[in-house]
Amino acid sequence: MRLVDLIKEGTQTLSVIYPEREAREMVYVALEKLLGTTRHTHILEPQHMVSDEDAVLVREAFSMMASSEPLQYVLGEAWFYGRKFNVSPDVLIPRPETELLCRTVIDSPSAMAISDGCPIRLLDLCTGSGCIAWTMALELPGSDVVAVDISDGALKVADGQDFFEEMSSTGARKPQFFKADVLAQPLTSLGQFDIIVSNPPYVMESEKPLMRNNVLNYEPHLALFVSDDDPLLFYRAVAEWAALMLKPGGYGIVEINEALPSDTEEIFRNQGFINVSTIKDLHDRDRFVIFKSL
Repeated sequence: MRLVDLIKEGTQTLSVIYPEREAREMVYVALEKLLGTTRHTHILEPQHMVSDEDAVLVREAFSMMASSEPLQYVLGEAWFYGRKFNVSPDVLIPRPETELLCRTVIDSPSAMAISDGCPIRLLDLCTGSGCIAWTMALELPGSDVVAVDISDGALKVADGQDFFEEMSSTGARKPQFFKADVLAQPLTSLGQFDIIVSNPPYVMESEKPLMRNNVLNYEPHLALFVSDDDPLLFYRAVAEWAALMLKPGGYGIVEINEALPSDTEEIFRNQGFINVSTIKDLHDRDRFVIFKSL
């Protein structure tokens, strides 16, 4: 069948649950991955044909997407900070908002010290796919990045990311990944760190009705949700890890629930940190809390 007809069919299929423009964009992305075409192929080559075998493969993908399975899981990959990461249902799909956390660290004076021959140590708590840990390691060649997660599946995905070619050209070091429960005793054997970052679970159970089915039905609840009775338990845990493992003058940054910035700030102030403040994202929503050790 013609590619142009397959695009029309896919858009109609996905428009049942997505706005038409979004549905068409998802079709283009899927076809680029599965067939190697571009969003202009059907325009430049109106008679471009797709084999019956490939059409079956593509339709299977469209069917999965039409059942609300995220495109990233269907294709097994997601983009973050300009790089392609492997993803699976064991990990959250990296969000564009989290890129600002990485940018904040990269632009910090501590990160700039690498150019002066002073490599930094960075700890990523609740690493998931490893998108933050890998981004830090690759953007700050020479840094020593350590990351932990409680999920064996997530650690397998994170440790299996393949950036060998970039590491070879820049001298960046592969992050070290360890299994650990952030809510348990801090793993002080990992040593001291200049920077601690975390994007922990923070969505309250009561917020589930606000979420799309492609998130609610497919992404790992272990990495998403916390009880309404104690929505900040992970931030108290991060504060405890940071109190024991953050070097003097070091700092931390955590992604937060936009409904709880003041309460989150208070946790870090109570743990003795200074310069505690909230950072807004590009949509002017309270998105991160940053703190510094004495």
